[in-house]
Amino acid sequence: MQVLRSTRRWIALFILGLVLSGVTAFPLVHETSWLVRAAQAVSLDRHLPALNAWLVRVETALADTSSRYPFLAYGTDWLAFGHLVIAVAFVGPWRDPVRNRWMIDVGLIACAGVIVLAFTAGPVRGIPIYWRLIDSSFGLFGAIPLAIVRRKIDSLNALEALQQTAPAA
Repeated sequence: MQVLRSTRRWIALFILGLVLSGVTAFPLVHETSWLVRAAQAVSLDRHLPALNAWLVRVETALADTSSRYPFLAYGTDWLAFGHLVIAVAFVGPWRDPVRNRWMIDVGLIACAGVIVLAFTAGPVRGIPIYWRLIDSSFGLFGAIPLAIVRRKIDSLNALEALQQTAPAA
């Protein structure tokens, strides 16, 4: 039971990460404005001028696009929705990790895909390398709990097999 509880906690952490990623994709204009103000408060322009310039550029682009073409934000609304739907899909492994191990493998593949996408589409879209590294970190940090879950599912599977072969008392 302890392994199952631990497995579920790690899956819940992953689900929480997906939900937070989804929910934060809705208010991008406000979030980037807040981020630029926070960067100013810590004098990011003196310490990391290129990163600061990128944040200001993104804030300006989002504010301009939002005021002139608000319908484009509909695309990030769907991105947010996609994160929330994927989070719901991980309820299956949370309920029955052994039977739904395949979903953990799908998640690990998707985490690897985040890195691949960041380094293939990023240069095409003019995304600076340091931002591609930040984007890639989501794939890396998402893979950590999933890799732990995968090992725990193997333990649960072994425990189930052991219980099935144990002689009745």
